[in-house]
Amino acid sequence: MFTGIIEHLGKVKQVKLQADSAIIVVDIGPLSADVNPGDSIAINGACLTVTQIKDSDVYFDVSTETLNLTAIGKLKTSDKVNIERSLKMGDQLGGHFVTGHVDGVGTINKVENEPGQCTVWFSVSKELANMMIKKGSVSIDGISLTIVEIREGLFSVALIPYTLEVTTLGFKKAGEQVNIETDMLGKWVKRILTTNGSTTSGITKEMLKEKGFL
Repeated sequence: MFTGIIEHLGKVKQVKLQADSAIIVVDIGPLSADVNPGDSIAINGACLTVTQIKDSDVYFDVSTETLNLTAIGKLKTSDKVNIERSLKMGDQLGGHFVTGHVDGVGTINKVENEPGQCTVWFSVSKELANMMIKKGSVSIDGISLTIVEIREGLFSVALIPYTLEVTTLGFKKAGEQVNIETDMLGKWVKRILTTNGSTTSGITKEMLKEKGFL
């Protein structure tokens, strides 16, 4: 379990793609002093297990499922990645509950720079969009953010200068892919409202009010 509050920008040192899996090595800097084999670390929002540590370089095995559902397999040497260690009992929860189980991949649609903030639009599948609501939480590359607006196949978030400075969203551009994890509450609500594998309508703020969730 994670919070979506990024602790460090790591650097990819090696990506070794295999037939049905991959091994990636990430320099996590000073965070390595408190990491042991078997620990869970979120790399761009994907929960991975530490298999080996050499100085500040941490090794991870990546499964087929992770390669299929995330953008982890597209990482290249020298890419920067968002790093967060798993939540410990008693830690402060600054963002929202993030499982590290990525739901799918989105694409940066456009970036709108404004005084004091930056609005970024992402295109996502209908399945992902149906689990989002305005002002709801979403994890983008492991970053806990609040949805500002939702349109057909698109949603937006507002980023303050600090977030741009300490996460990968500060240098990613339109057309690049990101890992998306929707809010855990939204998934449970969708499950409750699902009958025989299909929902009667998309999840909206109005429908949640009607059903008594808000």
